[in-house]
Amino acid sequence: MISIQKLNKSYQRFKALEDINCEWNAGQVVSLIGPNGSGKTTLIKCILGLVHPETGNILLNGKSILDNYDYRSAIGYMPQIGRFPDHLKVNELFRLLIELREEYHNKLDYELYKAYHIDSIAHKTMRSLSGGTRQKVSAALAFLFSPSIYILDEPTAGLDPISSEILKDKISLEHRNGKFILLTSHILSDLEDLTTDVLYLQEGKIKFQLAVEQIRTNTGENKLSRAIAKMLLENLYISQSSLQ
Repeated sequence: MISIQKLNKSYQRFKALEDINCEWNAGQVVSLIGPNGSGKTTLIKCILGLVHPETGNILLNGKSILDNYDYRSAIGYMPQIGRFPDHLKVNELFRLLIELREEYHNKLDYELYKAYHIDSIAHKTMRSLSGGTRQKVSAALAFLFSPSIYILDEPTAGLDPISSEILKDKISLEHRNGKFILLTSHILSDLEDLTTDVLYLQEGKIKFQLAVEQIRTNTGENKLSRAIAKMLLENLYISQSSLQ
């Protein structure tokens, strides 16, 4: 579905991404993790067409996305912080986006809209919403057009526990429906029951990309957060030993 080939991106002397190669298919839930400044946001922006790589290519269903923006209609994107025009009312925002995408009128997905009771705040302006409520609006918009790909950047950040569980249930449902989902989170416990594969970035390079079951087998740990921590500590020990 998505093929990333030898992707490189720098900002002046800072190498944000270096020789990134990935192959992702429908039905996978890939957790993109790594420390701050590791290149996660840059990689997401490259996939969304918001950042142009210096070299390399990104293919969606065998076709390059570079300088071609039609593919974006296949992606539901939930940013870490949703930024919308402050003066728009919630219902105006939904109406605007639905009117812009008339071809999707017959497949609109209102599940999160209803679960989060968005209709009860439809009359409010985006400026007046709390951070958590904005996050609910972002989630409802990301799933509204029932795309085949979801890119969710820290999706549970700012959500109360009940709203977080509602969103995770929705992600699980879309996974079972065969969608591809790429998500990031600094809270690994949020990914525990969702993830099929993990891609770990550090300093713009892929440190590892493995299926969750392989990670658990390699480390002997059942809990994903402990398994990943163990892998990173072992890799750090090996790296330090090689320098001695």
